[in-house]
Amino acid sequence: MGTKSVGLRRLHSATAAGLGMVAGVIAAVAAQRSALDAINRRLERLEEQAVHQQRANLAMQQRQHWELLSKAIDDPELAEVLDYFEEPVSAQKRRQYLFANAQYTNLLCYYRIGNIPLDEFFMHARGMFQNPHMRDYWEATRPQRASLRGTEEAKLGEMIDDLLAQLDEADTDEWWVVGTPPTET
Repeated sequence: MGTKSVGLRRLHSATAAGLGMVAGVIAAVAAQRSALDAINRRLERLEEQAVHQQRANLAMQQRQHWELLSKAIDDPELAEVLDYFEEPVSAQKRRQYLFANAQYTNLLCYYRIGNIPLDEFFMHARGMFQNPHMRDYWEATRPQRASLRGTEEAKLGEMIDDLLAQLDEADTDEWWVVGTPPTET
């Protein structure tokens, strides 16, 4: 019996040690899981902050863009610096183009920072390009847009080009129904 008793004690000791080791491993895994969850929450907060910072940067850039355009619109000598059109334009036409650029850039910024979805961008553009000065500006800046290949802005420009072609081909005066607003993908 003495041997059985020693064997049982050893078995109990081994079992207790094994259970203690398993409990230690479970505690360590739980602690690691808790640490990983905390790290993941921190990463999510940092990603949200990065998105907010990017939107703030875009808004600041838009403000600076408007300030520069305003100076050029108000001062014909400064506007000459922004005259990068292939055909010479009058000072009045240049000012109109600068303002058209400000309008389009504002719409683009609204979309980029998430204030409006893509279908709303499309609908605003559809209305905006009913104005002949906006269409003149769009045509005059075609060479500049060609350099944007592969960018989000190039894709939006192509969407507007398609819309303008549809508007030109439409046999209706109801321009607000021409074209199908795209959906976000």
